[in-house]
Amino acid sequence: MGTTKYSVIVAEDERLLLDHLAEKIEACAPDFKVAGKAQTGDEAYRLVKEHNPDLLITDIRMPVMNGIELLKNVYNHCPLTKFIIISGYSDFEYAQSAIRLHVSEYLLKPVDPEELTLALGNIRKQYQIEQKAYEDIFNESMTRNSPEQIAATLRDYLVQNYNMDINLNLIAGSMHYSPSYLTKIFQQQYQVSPLKFITQMRLSQAKHYLSHNPELSVKQVSEMIGYQDQGYFSRLFKKNTGVSPLDWRNQD
Repeated sequence: MGTTKYSVIVAEDERLLLDHLAEKIEACAPDFKVAGKAQTGDEAYRLVKEHNPDLLITDIRMPVMNGIELLKNVYNHCPLTKFIIISGYSDFEYAQSAIRLHVSEYLLKPVDPEELTLALGNIRKQYQIEQKAYEDIFNESMTRNSPEQIAATLRDYLVQNYNMDINLNLIAGSMHYSPSYLTKIFQQQYQVSPLKFITQMRLSQAKHYLSHNPELSVKQVSEMIGYQDQGYFSRLFKKNTGVSPLDWRNQD
């Protein structure tokens, strides 16, 4: 098996700095591959939705959508993407306090190659620990199974852990399959992608809580099914049911 490759989106508004940073990343850690570069926050968000990367490296000050908004949006859409924040000295404390949440590393401008290497090494270590955890769950039972059994094993895992952060890329790696193959055999078996299946499970459980547990607030329901951002949960719920969580709870 070859080295695991980690995909990266880089966001920096100055083209020269952006290109230089992308080169530095691949020079410091060849297993991190730059999948896309953006000069505005909204372009970075579009690239994240397109590539579902392992890592987003962004300047805190970005045009159109600033770094904080970008990270909030990315966390909602791709909660398993890890973040490295880059900021000028004057923004550093602001960056730390505003987004202590979910951020793996902070780097000061100009980015020092040694510090970048250390930061990428820490991200790699986090992913290796997560990968090992999935291998302990899946690896043993995967060696002689048919595609149907593999899909069923994954489905059982998703049913039991639907409200946790689930990284399908790492699950696929622990089974020694590509994410696209794992998605394909799951879809053939259950007529739905694993990600859609997780969403359906979460929304089904949310409906149950909203209907039968009046003591739970919408925020509590959101967190219990795996969404830390209540606003995102409410939008997703309405998109799928046509009504807000509160209206669902209050309907006859």
